[in-house]
Amino acid sequence: MTPNDRTLLDAAERGDADAVRAALAAGARTEARDRHRRTPLLLAALGDHVAAAEALVAAGADPDAQDDRDDSPWLVTGVTGSVRMMRVLLPAGPDLKLRNRFGGISLIPASERGHVDYVSALLRETDIDVDHVNRLGWTALLEAVILGDGGRAHQKIVELLITAGATPGLPDGDGVTALEHAERRGFTEIAGLLRDLR
Repeated sequence: MTPNDRTLLDAAERGDADAVRAALAAGARTEARDRHRRTPLLLAALGDHVAAAEALVAAGADPDAQDDRDDSPWLVTGVTGSVRMMRVLLPAGPDLKLRNRFGGISLIPASERGHVDYVSALLRETDIDVDHVNRLGWTALLEAVILGDGGRAHQKIVELLITAGATPGLPDGDGVTALEHAERRGFTEIAGLLRDLR
């Protein structure tokens, strides 16, 4: 790794957009990697450093470059729930089918974590697969019910997913549906939403 690459990685991690631009101008590579194979754009996305990410996207940084944990700048927007970062990365043409280490796409962790604004924007502004199944056998809808807390945020996410065309009856790997999970967990409001669709 060159000193300029190191400077760029550090600047991206700190969110210093001016230092990012200076490092790029000095010859740093947009796809430089740290010891975990994280690129400057991934570090900026992890820290939700929007201005630094804008500078990197303008320089042609790859929104799909994955690190040693299979995280990419695009995929981590689903974890952080940052709508602003999502919108910075969309013009770079991220692969909406790119999978994380669990075989999931960005919609799944966002649904699990209750990122309502992100899920809403993602469903409205992209054609992401609302019924994608990860390695655990879970869709975004199943994950919102199984790993969610049943509160308002997860209720809203279930509503958004259903409105976007999620298949409510898709079971998990054990043949259990989202409705059955909601009933078992005592999530009355979510169970009501799902029951209305039968």
